[in-house]
Amino acid sequence: MANNNNGKISIVFLILAALAILAIYSSAFIVDQTNSAIVLEFGKPKKVIEGPGLKFKIPFIQQVVKLDNRILDYDAAPKDIVTKDKKTIVIDNFAKWRITDPLLFYQSVHNAAGAHARLDEIVYSELRVDVGGHNFDEIVSKKRSELMDEVTRRSDEASRKYGFEVIAVRIKRADLPEANEKAVYNRMIAERQRDAKKYRSEGAEEAAKIKSTADKDKAILLAEAYEKAQRIMGEGDAKALKIYADAFSVDPDFYQFYRTLNAYGTALKKKTTIVLTPDSEFLKFIKSYK
Repeated sequence: MANNNNGKISIVFLILAALAILAIYSSAFIVDQTNSAIVLEFGKPKKVIEGPGLKFKIPFIQQVVKLDNRILDYDAAPKDIVTKDKKTIVIDNFAKWRITDPLLFYQSVHNAAGAHARLDEIVYSELRVDVGGHNFDEIVSKKRSELMDEVTRRSDEASRKYGFEVIAVRIKRADLPEANEKAVYNRMIAERQRDAKKYRSEGAEEAAKIKSTADKDKAILLAEAYEKAQRIMGEGDAKALKIYADAFSVDPDFYQFYRTLNAYGTALKKKTTIVLTPDSEFLKFIKSYK
């Protein structure tokens, strides 16, 4: 009889021990340093745990929801937005965000999926406003960084009431819809060709001005050079005539002889026939030489 009682006591003890172990296991939980936790009691938030370590709750009555405190990514689906110059573009963007108030976050959006839904509405709304105020060329080039900073600031302000912050919003891709892409590219090509034609026309006009100026300078230089050359030649001829005159006045007979020899050299060339009378003055020095 005693053995039966002892056996029953052992079974009861084992059951109680198992229940105690189960209760301890169900009440203990660990909060990682990258997480915060919200303890729920019958589905309602009871307390928020933000520090890491081993924590406890009431088993079977309280539940724990863990939230990631790290910077998280949200990759939005591409959406169509109309720019200021009436071009429809496909914007593919992403955002960096982080939970700042775990309790408010849980009460407003509940989890990351809910936060993504809010982000999708907020960021798309801000992008639509900012992109709609700029031309396509500005969005894909120099204005993109300023535009994204402004979208980030306003998206962060709108997200604070949900218990999270927006750290950055960036555009991965900004493309034209496939149906409009070819027409827009053709228009851009036509604009560039028009600009090139304008620059070539302006260049040709400037080249004509430079050539005209150069031709005028050339004509002036040639005229001045010709005038100077003629003046020098005239001065040279005058000096030569003076030398000849001086020489003639010193010895007229020698000067006559010299000029006659020059005339012989000019007139009596090879295969030249001259018909003169024997008493011609031109043959005077030839006769005297004989």
